[in-house]
Order: sequence, then C-alpha cells, then structure tokens
Amino acid sequence: MSEAFTEWLRSRTDEQLRALAMSRPELITPVPAHLNGLASRAGTPSALGRALDRLDRFTLAVAETLALSPGPLRALRTRLGRSISTSDLDQALGGAVERLRTMALVHGADTALRLAPGVTEALDPPAGLGPPVLDVFRHHAPEAVEAILADIAPPGPGAPRERFAELFGEPANIRRLLGEISPPARAALDELAWGPSSGRVPNARREVRVADAQSPIEELLARGLLGATGDESVALPREVGLVLRDGRLHRDLSPVPPPLDGIARDQGLADRTAAGQAFGFVRSVEELCELWSVEAPGVLRTGGLAVRDLKRTAQALDLPEWAAACTAEIAHAAGLVAAGGSVDGEWLPTAAYDAWRARPTEGRWGMLAAAWLTLERAPGLAGSRDEKDRVLNALHPDLRRSAAAEVRAKTLAVLVSAEPGLAPSTESVLARLAWEQPRRRGGQRAEFTEFTLREAELIGVTGLGVMSAHGRALLNAGRAEAAEALAPLLPEPVDRVLLQADLTAVAPGPLTTELGRWLALAADIESKGGATVYRFSEPSVRRALDAGQSAEELLALLARHSATPVPQPLTYLVGDVARRHGRLRVGTASAYIRCDDPAVLEEVLADRRSTALRLRRLAPTVVASKTSRATLIDSLRAMGYAPVAESLDGDVMITRLDARRAESPPPRAVNGFHGPEPEVVAAAIRAVRAGDAAHRSRRERGAEPDGALPRSPATAAIAALQEAIRQGTRVWIGYLDSQGQATSRILEPARMEGGYLTAYDETRAAIHRFALHRITGVADVN
Repeated sequence: MSEAFTEWLRSRTDEQLRALAMSRPELITPVPAHLNGLASRAGTPSALGRALDRLDRFTLAVAETLALSPGPLRALRTRLGRSISTSDLDQALGGAVERLRTMALVHGADTALRLAPGVTEALDPPAGLGPPVLDVFRHHAPEAVEAILADIAPPGPGAPRERFAELFGEPANIRRLLGEISPPARAALDELAWGPSSGRVPNARREVRVADAQSPIEELLARGLLGATGDESVALPREVGLVLRDGRLHRDLSPVPPPLDGIARDQGLADRTAAGQAFGFVRSVEELCELWSVEAPGVLRTGGLAVRDLKRTAQALDLPEWAAACTAEIAHAAGLVAAGGSVDGEWLPTAAYDAWRARPTEGRWGMLAAAWLTLERAPGLAGSRDEKDRVLNALHPDLRRSAAAEVRAKTLAVLVSAEPGLAPSTESVLARLAWEQPRRRGGQRAEFTEFTLREAELIGVTGLGVMSAHGRALLNAGRAEAAEALAPLLPEPVDRVLLQADLTAVAPGPLTTELGRWLALAADIESKGGATVYRFSEPSVRRALDAGQSAEELLALLARHSATPVPQPLTYLVGDVARRHGRLRVGTASAYIRCDDPAVLEEVLADRRSTALRLRRLAPTVVASKTSRATLIDSLRAMGYAPVAESLDGDVMITRLDARRAESPPPRAVNGFHGPEPEVVAAAIRAVRAGDAAHRSRRERGAEPDGALPRSPATAAIAALQEAIRQGTRVWIGYLDSQGQATSRILEPARMEGGYLTAYDETRAAIHRFALHRITGVADVN
C-alpha cells in the first residue's frame, strides 16, 4: 500500500473520515486497528469494486480519465471537454472530483491528482478501451511481429516489440494505416471503437501479409490494427481505439442524469390513493395472520410455502398470487409470521403480531414498510422457476437475493427525485438507474426494478405511480415521520353496519378491528371493495355459537352495531340455529352423545348414516360410540345436527380453535436503508484514531507504554475509567485473562455497567467486554 496514500488519509479530518465511512461502510466492518489497516482495506479489489459500483456515469468517467492520463485538474478538464460541451462542466467536474476524494478513490491536491492504489487496476479496461498494443501482441512470436513491421514500417534499429510500441505510440502512424484499409475494414474497426473492444473470428492466429489479405479482418490483422488474443478472439489495441475516437474517451457523456418522463397526476389524489392502498395492505396482513392462526399452512420440507397453500391464501385475501406472496414475505420480514407449531413445522403468527395489532394503523404500516425497504429477498420471484426448472416458493430461502435491497433503494430514490405529481415510466427509471450505476449491469436490475414499482403500489408507498408524501417521509426521515404524514389521510374506522333482509351486512367503510374480527367470525365475506358485504348463514352463525356466544349475545351485538333494526329473517336464523345448537352433547367414551330429549337420540339411532359410528344406547339420554369425539361431531353435523363438545365435567367446550402462535424470531440484522448510524461511524473513527496513535507510538518506541503493568486500587481504577469515558480518552490497563495471565491492553472505554467495561481494544482491533474485577490497574497513555 502506498505510504503517500496512508499519510494522506492520516491528514484527513475526523469529519472527512466519517464521510468516507458513510460512503463506504464496508471499510469499518469490522473496525480496523489503525489508519494503516484502513488504507490497506480501502485498496483491496473487493472494496474498490463496491466503491466504483456506487459511482454515476460522469464521476466514473472522471476516474477513468485519470486512470488513462493522471495530472492536474486543469488537464483533466481539457481532456473531458473533448467529450462534453456544457457551461457547467467546471462545477460538475469539481463535484465529481470531491466525491472521488471523499470516497478515497482519488488523493492529492488539484494540482497533482492521483488515483488511490488499486483503482487503476480495478478500472481495467477504462472507458471501454482495449489493452495497450504490447499487451495485445504479448504472446505473438517475435518473427510474427517482425513480419507485420516489415509491411507497415521501414526497417530500423531495435527489438521488434520496441519498434512496434514506438510505431503505435504515434497517432500519425495509426492514421496512415487507417487510410490504407478498405471501407468494410474501417466499418469493422468503428464497431469496436466504443466498446466492447474485443470480438470473435475463426482462426484468429492466422499469419497473413498485407499483400495476401483477402478479407477486411485480414487487412486489419496484417497491419496490426487488430491483434489475436486467442484462437478465436481478437482485440483492438488501446492506441488504435483512441485514434478512432478522435481523442475523446467517452461518447454521449453528460454531467446531469437523464430526465424522468411519465404521466403528470394530482399529488393530493396520489397521496389519498396511496393512503387507501396502505390501509388495505395493513388489513391484508392482519387477515393473513388471522387466517394462519386458525388454519396454519405447513412448512415445506425444503422450506417455504406450498403452491396450493399460496393459492388458498390468495383466494381468502382476495388478492393475486404475487400480491399474496409479497404480503406473506413482508409479514415474515417484520417478524409477524414465523415457522413453528408441529414437528414438521407450520407458518404461524408470532407473539409480536399481537403487539403489532394493538398499534394504530399508521404505526402498523410504518413497521411493514420499513421491513420491506430493507428486505434482502425478492418476493416477485415467487412462482417462477430457477435454472433447474424448480418452482421458487414464497418464504423459501432461495428467494434471497443480495441485489434486491440495493435495487429497491435505488429505484425508490429515483422516484423521490421526480417532480411532485409525476408518475415516471419504467423505461425512464431504468435509464436513470443505468446512469447512476453504469457498472451494475444485468437483466436482474430491470426485473427487480419492475418488482419494486409493483410492490410500492401494493404497499401504498406510491399511489397512481407517484411517490406519496408519506412514502417520501419514509425514505427521507424514517417510519415515525411517515406514520405521522399518513395518519391524516387514513379513513376513519366505523363501528356500524347496515343489516339487510337478505341476510347480508354491508360495512360502509373500514370496520374497527374488534368489530371486523367478530363479524368475520359470525358471517362470511361475500365481496370487498368500497363497502364490504358479509353474509350470514347457518354455518357462520353456528361458528359464532361454537365460539361461546349465546343467541341473545349475538343479537344484542348485532343491534348495537347496526344502523338499522335487526331484520326479522336474521333474527329467525339466529334463533333457529340456537334452538338446535347444543341439544346433542358429545363427550369421551371413546365418545358419547348426551341429549335431554330421548326422541332426538331415537332419530339419530334410526338414521342409516350413523351405522359407521357404531352407536350403542347406554341410557334414555346417552348413546356411546367407539369413534373419536372429533369424528363423531363432524359426522353428526354432516347428518344435519348441531352438536357441541362437552368436557368431563359436563360443561360445554368452545370448539373454535384458539389462535396459535409461533415464537418470535430474533430481530433481523439488516443494513439500514439510510446507511450506517452516524453515532456508530463517529465511534469507529475515534477508535481508528486511537488505535493509530497507539500503533505509531509503538512503532516509534518499539514497545508498549513504558514500565510494568499498571496497578492501582479498585476504586481509583473505576474512577479513572469513568473519567476516560467522559473525556473520550484512551487508557492503558493491566488485565488478568481467564487463565490468570497478566496482559496489557490499550483501550478506548465506551460504557461501564453490571460489573463490566465495554471498550474498543486497540491491541485486538475489536470491541470487547472486560470484567472489572480482573483489571489490575489503569494508567494514562501519553
């Protein structure tokens, strides 16, 4: 690693180092021990690749220009001016250079700009140019190079390769050779001029002379304007490419991103539409968790949700399958759904769901939207097939994609940058992303971008394709501010329904949570939309009675929440079901039937459908069966009766399944949407500075702080540590390890509680906890 680059990093202020860590957070994960380690990590190929991937097209072009011709800022401006004509070039160039300097990709003053170590190699090939001519012809035999020289240049002194490099080092010689070739050969070169600079031709290593050339490719090979890099591959030498570009390094270069185009809409309408979608999405998550708490789908042996279970869930939620898969994925990411239950596993709501359900709607939405922002999975891939033609199931581990969260963040940032009320087209969003991250290529970016736009509309981050006010607040500030912006736009829940004579109830708006849950128990949803229609039936009323409600309680609840009197048909339905409900009671014999009316038992025994139940009368009001209680109840219901379960004490058992819960998973470890926390970055930079000072001190003295290990009374040691925490200074401690061996540590204390000290250990380059009773003493580090 260049010592000049390390010293330049050391000369940066703490604020500049914090900006470096914010723009390249991987440099402080884990925290390096000193600035030499930071400089070394910044120059690794993987770290440089990540940093260059974050550059926009213009800033990347500036770095590529410096890789080809390093020098002062003035020369860089002249070189770029050949590719771009704009009055704002100076300002744009200054901003680009400052960004490169902030990211430690460029160092030095404006009068002597230099790329950081490793950047030139990471950019190879820069600007789409091919390798230098000597690299192209590196593996050609000297005799082959001599034969080319004999046809294109007069004889001269020196080795063939040196003469070859000298010949192509003069642009005038290249222009002369270009003037000798045919138009088809020149057209072939023009195809390679702006990249890619390589191509495939059969028998690329053929030996051909200028006089014997029979095709355009042979004309170029004979003159060295193309060189064979393999048996079937050729490359355009960099020197030839620069001449073909007429001195320009980049084509169609602009310091400003391409504009966004699309449909202009009313921002207020878009906000209200997005709020409605946000409300609907929250209700969909709640309905999914309620459904799975009673009818939990199984976990596939390889993980994930079965296709049939996804179809059933989508039908119950009245959503397309892709939307149901997205809803399940976000609920899982938010910790509301997890695998649990039986031995084979079931998808169940977690205990966190109950706490989430108690929050206001805007807070619930904020939690879901934040989980979606940082979701490192691609829900849109659910239902597609992988390279082995296997179906990718929702909630399956194979849906994890490292690029999903980054593409989602970039796409949403583009939507935020659009004018208020503009719904950008997908094509313009993709064009903007191509400008902002030109090194990020591949079909997945287009696919993930389309997924993001679709999911943002489903969740309510956008409305009618326009970034909403609460969506903008979510991305710029956080979920608390987003919830505050969303709250005034949400519809007010209602606690009234319209009961009709056709046994339906119409909810004129979103119902309160408790009323909605109760109505879903006592009736079946017939249709959704602006108003939800519920239908009462014998099975639905029996479902409410099974849950422990009486007919009087059911009718009273209907009357309390109805804007109209309870219709007579509904009163008759409830009363009729209630009269027959519970007349038969089923217990354990294996099972038995008990009924106060012997005539009803006579009717059951005389029914041919009861033959399989193997019934036997024990008393006038009791009949026993060898089947299980659950089977007996189901069979009697199929015969048209309405039995209830009975406990050993003769009490009626509520047969509706209790809501089951899975254990809440630990919080997801995700990279924040807004990057690392500034407090964490500041602490890391302080630790690096402290470690660097100690590192340089040891190098100068060749040892740790002078003298024996520090020893001081416990009270004095604790007071010294508390003072170091307040002042943010480093200390030198003596410490006894688990084997009782005395060791020396240089620390930057951060916190002291519960008999432990949490500090950054410069000698181990990591954050550790130290037992206070093992610290032998504390001394200052000079």
